[in-house]
Amino acid sequence: MAVVKQNIRDLSLQELEAYFLSVGEKKFRAKQVYEWLWQKPVQSFEAMTNISKALREQLAMQFSLPAIGIDTTQHSQDGTIKTRFRTFDGHLTEGVLIPTDERKTACVSSQIGCSLSCKFCATGYLERKRNLNFDEIFDEVVLINKQSVEAYGKKLTNIVFMGMGEPLLNYKNVLMAIERITSPEGLGMSPRRITVSTAGVAKMIKKLGDDQVRFKLALSLHAANDKKRHEIMPINESNNIKSLVEALNYFYKKTKNEITLEYILFNNFNDSLQDADELIKIYRQVPADLINIIEYNPIEFAQFTKPSEEKVEAFMRYLEHHKVNARLRRSRGKDIDAACGQLANKG
Repeated sequence: MAVVKQNIRDLSLQELEAYFLSVGEKKFRAKQVYEWLWQKPVQSFEAMTNISKALREQLAMQFSLPAIGIDTTQHSQDGTIKTRFRTFDGHLTEGVLIPTDERKTACVSSQIGCSLSCKFCATGYLERKRNLNFDEIFDEVVLINKQSVEAYGKKLTNIVFMGMGEPLLNYKNVLMAIERITSPEGLGMSPRRITVSTAGVAKMIKKLGDDQVRFKLALSLHAANDKKRHEIMPINESNNIKSLVEALNYFYKKTKNEITLEYILFNNFNDSLQDADELIKIYRQVPADLINIIEYNPIEFAQFTKPSEEKVEAFMRYLEHHKVNARLRRSRGKDIDAACGQLANKG
């Protein structure tokens, strides 16, 4: 039976130091290896060039380094790049680089598949295989950052956890990944440039508040009353709008972090002025900075369609008339199924 090696990235710097001392090496080797793992991340022991070949071979015999690799990439006409990643155990997940003049944003996944079955989202029709480990999420960011530098000459400015899966159902790994991404011993990115988007797990939103996280939070609302929300998002049965309003207020009281409400417009479902009224009522109950009104991107499994431009404009005008800070988010990467709600591991 094959021996399962320990993932070297599960070790802290102190644990690495203890390992090197135990095999008769100098303590400073730990810092060298730690830098290769988190500050200038490599995907193999072989790439750790300031360490002797013998020591690299010894590390490879003792530990694993199960980095995520790139399976395929697709380039959109608008500059968006979608990447399908392959994990060490052969699973597939996706991430997207969304470039604009002002910012370069990585949209990353937190799970392989999803268990929430939202009716409008392609990922919701996939089975959830497993959570991504914290170092796999970190790898997504590293690889998308590399793409950004190569394609646009600029590093990532923002990260959104809006890819495949529900981040708050992989709570520990998502927070550990963010800790590595924001740590000075990691990528050193500001937590204020990171947004975690949730379909709404009230208990875990409160836990984010208790844990005093420093990143931004987005709630995927998409319907402004329980009847409609339950129809498209089964999670609403156990996390209704009232419980989410309470959780968001608790989160804000504890952290003072920015909150955004996400609202996809579906034709003849949630796009009337009465729907806008109900949305405004929720907005008034929550310390939200912004409502992102999102263009719907049709998927083959769902019956939903986009509203007409006139209806979208009327909806936006109504919100603005009522002094709501709302922004219409146009989709990027639609031609390569990289837009919001379209990630489904298609080649």
